Order: sequence, then C-alpha cells, then structure tokens
Amino acid sequence: MSATPDNPAPARGRRLMVLLPLAVFVALAALFLFRLGSGDPSKLPSALIGRPVPDTPLPAVEGLVRDGVPVPGITPAEFKGAVSLVNVWASWCVPCHDEAPLLMKLAEDKRFRMLGINYKDQPENARRFIGRYGNPFAAVGADTNGRASIDWGVYGVPETFLIDRDGRIAFKLVGPITPQNLEQTLKPQIEKALSAPRS
Repeated sequence: MSATPDNPAPARGRRLMVLLPLAVFVALAALFLFRLGSGDPSKLPSALIGRPVPDTPLPAVEGLVRDGVPVPGITPAEFKGAVSLVNVWASWCVPCHDEAPLLMKLAEDKRFRMLGINYKDQPENARRFIGRYGNPFAAVGADTNGRASIDWGVYGVPETFLIDRDGRIAFKLVGPITPQNLEQTLKPQIEKALSAPRS
C-alpha cells in the first residue's frame, strides 16, 4: 500500500523502522560512556573478594635468585597467617615498568609479604626485568600459560590483590599502582587488612 495524503501511515512506519535501531544504538552508547566516565577502572568488581585464594600452586620462575638464593614459587599455604600483596606482572607489560619502583617502596614495609605472579612471560625476560628494577617479591610464581591468572580473575596485567591473614582476597586493584592510588586506595586497604582481627 503506497502512502497518500489520506494514508501517511506506511511512510511513517518505514521512517520509524529506520530510526528505531539508530535510537537504540545512541542510547546504548550514551549508557556505555556514562558508565565508563563515572567509574574508576581500578575498582572493577571482583567475584573473588572475600573468597579464599585460588588453590593454584605456581612453580618458581626458572633461574630467578635473590641474595644468591633461588626465589620460590607460590603455594596456597603461604597465604595463611600473614597479610600478603600479590602483584600480577610481565616484562612485556609497559605499565608494569612504571609501577616497579612503587613495588620496591611497598616492599620496604615488612608488616606484609609481597608475592608476584609472572604472567605469560619468558624466564629470561622476567629475570632481566627483576634485574633492572629490583626484586620486591618473597616468592614469584610463573604462570606461563595464563591459566592460574584466570583462576585469580585477572582482567589483564598489571593487577594487585590484597590477601588477608585468613588467606582470603580482601581487595583487588585493576591496572598499575600509581602514586595517587597507592596513597588514596591501596595503603588504606593494607592498613585495614593489617588491623583486622583474624577470624
């Protein structure tokens, strides 16, 4: 049926069919931009908060030593009884280079342990990275295929997890540690974990 001055409905209907997908797209784009702009990506939610660390032992990075002693890998038993900070990093990750000096500063605080998960890296590259910036880690697990990081709920490197004395994930920082989020977010979370009574 063609549109006539007496019957404009078909033309209006076609116009509506063309404009409707455009309106839906614009609405979704606006919602996406609003969510992107209103939230801090470093505070993405994690389903693992409050849960025990994954039962995923990780072998040591081959050939990595500290003070002449081989640096051990990571076992889930290491998280019981002490507050720990776990940093997921890789030598090929540009933001990991930026945060490395801040990790060294954090490691000066002996009230908690610093552990590392080396993500999809070659041992020689990981050793070179540690040789360049220093080793803040008491233990470093090699996650060569990325499977353990999936268990940890890692979105991408770098990420940092705060583990409480009961071996539960207390906080997760997505993205690199910066001077700002170190002072405003991470240090207060560490203090909270250190002062919390063990259950």
